[in-house]
Amino acid sequence: MPLAGLTTLGVGGPADRLIEVEDAANLVAAVRDADEAGRPLLLLGGGSNIVAPDDGWPGDVVAVRTRGIERNGGRLVVQAGESWDDLVAYTVENRLAGIEALSGIPGSTGATPVQNVGAYGQEVAQTITAVRVYDRAEKNERTLTPAECGFAYRDSRLKREPGRFVVLDVTFELEPSQFSRPVGYAELARRLDVEIGDRAPLQDVRDTVIELRRGKGMVLDPADPDSRSAGSFFTNPIVPADRAVDGCPSWPAGEGQVKLSAAWLVEHAGFGKGTRDGHVGTSSRHSLALTTEPGATATELLAFAERIVATVQDTFGVPLEREPTAVRP
Repeated sequence: MPLAGLTTLGVGGPADRLIEVEDAANLVAAVRDADEAGRPLLLLGGGSNIVAPDDGWPGDVVAVRTRGIERNGGRLVVQAGESWDDLVAYTVENRLAGIEALSGIPGSTGATPVQNVGAYGQEVAQTITAVRVYDRAEKNERTLTPAECGFAYRDSRLKREPGRFVVLDVTFELEPSQFSRPVGYAELARRLDVEIGDRAPLQDVRDTVIELRRGKGMVLDPADPDSRSAGSFFTNPIVPADRAVDGCPSWPAGEGQVKLSAAWLVEHAGFGKGTRDGHVGTSSRHSLALTTEPGATATELLAFAERIVATVQDTFGVPLEREPTAVRP
């Protein structure tokens, strides 16, 4: 099966072997089997954060379809293959606060600690208390604490050591409440008509976030060509405060540093909404999302992304980092 059909960007050639696993034991067994045989291994959850290679994958593609949520009060142990947005919906329905602002994000739960997924003032590192993994280097299962995960902005040890850790399940500690955690994002607060730091009903936060994301083409919808993307393609760069760019929105990011708006940099480097180059381009509703059309290739998409990176660097002296992973055997 072509990898294009398993990813939200819709690019990628065929896999030699596609293996679907529905429980953690079979996931570990599939990984061990590939490692012992020396076959290249690619793990796929929701396929929302990868650029798959045009030549396909010359080895095993393991599709993680594990499901299950175990609850003990505000503590949830969630299998890696559980749909992330289904999990967020579950927490809202069960009056558990902490991840409601992460509504509408595609992909699987197991991928969230890798990227330290975040949006609208929340990130998963704020609620994750443990990540159970299979360590391919040590060839054993282990549980990582938040400190061992090394969470940072859109980053973690799991991301910095690519291929080593296979996430089996994730433990979250949430707050039993019908109200959200304090709202920490200005755009969301305005839409909710609350002040920064106020709380709002969980369902209101979820509905508003999904509405905001849909308005930017960032909710998966087969009828919406702008959603044929990996969401934000670049992370907001963090730079020394004295390298802030005039006119570019920025936020404090630790001592002597600021976080710049990648969307502003992309747009003001000449890649505004709806900029197209062949079968790829920026979303018509958000310059930070790169979208593909039928017939697009990974090569075409990555070349377009590199043009953006080079132009932003030349124009503003600011490096951009890609958020999705371009996988290679």
